[in-house]
Amino acid sequence: MAPATVTLILPDEAATAALGARLAALARPGDVILLSGPIGAGKSHLARAFIRARLGREEEVPSPTFTLIQTYGPPGDEIFHADLYRLTHPDEVWELGLDEAFSRAICLVEWPDRLGAHLPPGALRLELSTAGEGRLATLTGGRAALREAAAHA
Repeated sequence: MAPATVTLILPDEAATAALGARLAALARPGDVILLSGPIGAGKSHLARAFIRARLGREEEVPSPTFTLIQTYGPPGDEIFHADLYRLTHPDEVWELGLDEAFSRAICLVEWPDRLGAHLPPGALRLELSTAGEGRLATLTGGRAALREAAAHA
């Protein structure tokens, strides 16, 4: 059976944030969301909205470009936000502790192509691309495209 695929039109930043919030409501520890797309496509914006919605409060959510990983939330309901752009080899992922996080936390991974063959099975792939003033989001795999992209955001 082919993995579920859903494509959504996100006309503005608010729609991108709304998708992040809807996905946060459905995500569970062990879920991995792979955020792909060019620089400026909205990966970090969606991740920020996801994290804030999941925590239920406004939270400083810096891009993990330089720290590589930021964690949020209590043990048992942790969120790992990873930006792998600066990795030079897929095996560096294990030095970050992502292998363990994939099984016990919710993981948002920007630049997942840096994982190479270490892509977790069952992950939700979320590809963002620009579409005029807005974005196009294509979601594939992971828990039936995370319940069909939160019932079409």
